[in-house]
Amino acid sequence: MKSVQLRLAVYQPDIPQNLGAMIRLCSCLGLEINIIGPCGFPFSKNALKRTAMDYFEIAKIRDHTNYNDFCNYVTNLGRVVLLTSKASESIWDFQFKPTDILMVGSESFGVPNSVSQKINHKVKIPLVSSARCLNVANAASIGVAEAVRQGLLKQKI
Repeated sequence: MKSVQLRLAVYQPDIPQNLGAMIRLCSCLGLEINIIGPCGFPFSKNALKRTAMDYFEIAKIRDHTNYNDFCNYVTNLGRVVLLTSKASESIWDFQFKPTDILMVGSESFGVPNSVSQKINHKVKIPLVSSARCLNVANAASIGVAEAVRQGLLKQKI
């Protein structure tokens, strides 16, 4: 079985239930999750226990103090792909690579322009015109699922 290189990065999460759901998603698919601080809540096992449940124990979590720490870690690992409602390219047209790091922003404010401007690859999930955006955990799940659909995770589950 090939090791999974695809990663999920969460920029300054501010709702523990959403982060817990993303930790569970990554645990189930064998993905590393990168949590870029600071979090909008005390980051702890107890804060995430209800939604991450026992998946917290098997999760591959990499905690980063800030965005610069994250950038230093991912240098030469793969390209960062920002999932944002402000992108012009549809996720359905984007070609993922096995080493991509799919990034989502916080529920409240996404990522600041200073971070977005540093990321070369930005994709969106097309929504009906009257909708603003999806829940960040749902969006992350759709993004990961599209990468899986493209055949990046060739493993039996």
